[in-house]
Amino acid sequence: METDSLTVAVVMQREPIANPIANRWQPFQWKPIEISADDLLADAGYRCLRHDASDMRWLFGGFPISLYPDEAEGYFLNIASPTPCWFIMWRLETCDGQEVAVPKQVTLSYNEAARLMDGGEQVDTLPASPAVIAHMKAFVQEHYRPEPKKKRRKPSFEGGAAVEEMARAEGNSHGS
Repeated sequence: METDSLTVAVVMQREPIANPIANRWQPFQWKPIEISADDLLADAGYRCLRHDASDMRWLFGGFPISLYPDEAEGYFLNIASPTPCWFIMWRLETCDGQEVAVPKQVTLSYNEAARLMDGGEQVDTLPASPAVIAHMKAFVQEHYRPEPKKKRRKPSFEGGAAVEEMARAEGNSHGS
């Protein structure tokens, strides 16, 4: 089961690194700079918006966003953070003869983003709008049920009959 979906577009930017001496093998960096839910942009495919020595920008559309009940904990962790955000997973690929950072997945789930990063993927963030945050909060209130806390079993170093018996058995095996 999922909520109504929304389709978004991502703008990726390549800009020169301010101090090229600090990293002589990588003269520029890629990062997402904007997410748009505008219907005209969301289904636009991809296209270069700007290309010069100091700034390159590409638009990538067609990322469906739905909220799923089994990801409610991930949305909760996102809205509980100081800056709720979008998570954008991207990879370098060739588009129209240029090496470009191409977004592959967009999510609002903190847990899903963590799984992507654990798998070695590049994930960057952009702040979520107040409307998106409000929608996530309402979804979390309806679907998120925290796991009940379980009683903690005392570790053996805190004592107990089993520890005393273990100590006696160990003493007997050492000739005491």
